[in-house]
Parts: sequence; C-alpha cells; structure tokens
Amino acid sequence: MVIEEHISLLEDLLGQWQTKIGPDYTGYKHHVYRMINFCLALHKCQREEREKIIIAGCFHDLGIWASDTFDYLPPSMALARAYLEQNQLEAWAPEIERMIGEHHKLRKYRDERFPLVEVFRRGDLVDFSLGLVTCGLPRSYIRRVKHRFPNAGFHKRLVQLELGWFAGHPLNPAPVFKW
Repeated sequence: MVIEEHISLLEDLLGQWQTKIGPDYTGYKHHVYRMINFCLALHKCQREEREKIIIAGCFHDLGIWASDTFDYLPPSMALARAYLEQNQLEAWAPEIERMIGEHHKLRKYRDERFPLVEVFRRGDLVDFSLGLVTCGLPRSYIRRVKHRFPNAGFHKRLVQLELGWFAGHPLNPAPVFKW
C-alpha cells in the first residue's frame, strides 16, 4: 500500500489556515494526511473521489480553530461549502458536508447515494483510535503512515479541547459524536 507523502491540494488548502491554526498546525496537518491515506487505502478512488476526500479532510475539523469551538462540525461544513462555491464545485457540497458532518458517527453510515461518507468515517476512525481500530487495514500499513506523519500532539490537543468544552457544557459533553 502506497503512502501519499505530498498532496498539493492539501498543502494549498491547509497552508491558508496555518496562522489561524497556530501551534496546532503540524498536528492537524499530519492528522489530515494520515486519515486521507487511510481513506485512499480503504477505497480505490477515481480522481474526483480522491479530490472530494482531500477537500473534506482539510476542512473536517477546521471549525475548531476557525470558530474557536469544540462544536466544530457546523462551522467546518460551512467553510467547506464556501470553498466549494468559490471553486465552482457546489455540486459536491451535499456529499462533502455529509462526509464532514458524519465523520464521528459511531455506527456505519448507510446512505448508498454517498459511499464516500462511510469511507471517510472509517478513515478518520482509524486515526482517531490511534490505529486500535483498523477497519481492515494492515497494522503494518497503519504503523508506516503514523511513522511518516507523527501525531505531533494532535490527540493530546483534542483531549484538552474536549475537557475545556465539557467544563462549560456538562449536559452536552461531546457535540460532535452521533449514533
């Protein structure tokens, strides 16, 4: 299985947000690279599917920094939609918004009109679980991807953000998770 080490579209999209993301930039960028590689290993993509996964990957957690919130799915989807509209890709919005909005769904996404949503959910799950959940990927491949794109504090930062959110929202401790 191949590891994509440089994805120009990813570099261009995330590079625009480097200042806003600040010290979390490397951790987030590596997370995006890991999960995109996992998605591409889970599903043999056509060019358009690959581009959709890259766009969704770049924007999927971006609302954390763009809107300074742990309830980041709505702002992340809005950022993705704005990008799609600016680039005459509005037709992709329904699928990419679902990819972002459902990526923390705890159960399988079953709408067959949008097969990339489940691919994306599984790719993120492999990384979110630190590779404990493999979704069928070889552990050796997961280790190689993690070695190439180290965590750089990303998961630690997520825990910090979740604890901060929980302190102010004890009745809604994990707004991004769905059944």
